[in-house]
Amino acid sequence: QVQLVESGGGLVQAGGSLRLSCAASGRTFSSYRMGWLRQAPGKEREFVARIVWSSGSTYYADSVKGRFTISRDNAKNTVYLQMNSLKPEDTAVYYCNAERWSGSRWSADSWGQGTQVTVSS
Repeated sequence: QVQLVESGGGLVQAGGSLRLSCAASGRTFSSYRMGWLRQAPGKEREFVARIVWSSGSTYYADSVKGRFTISRDNAKNTVYLQMNSLKPEDTAVYYCNAERWSGSRWSADSWGQGTQVTVSS
């Protein structure tokens, strides 16, 4: 199982930027995809962004397209979420997750502990 450790959350004013990091360890990641999801108070956890480790292909929720960028550093086994033009509605706990390709489908492998992002208006 992959171990995930997130960092980089905090308090920022609307229009500001933050970069979240997710350091992964425990396996090689060629058959993984890594994602960021978030959960605001009283709401369900929602997809934010995802990157396929081997190809670098990225996917984004419509709500963050053009503002957030997901990337990976192979040497550091770390996934980043660069968040620009932040809005108060981006306030949530952000979670990193890892999914493994089994040959026929993606399966959840592990989750990080979450990091709080608060955007003030």
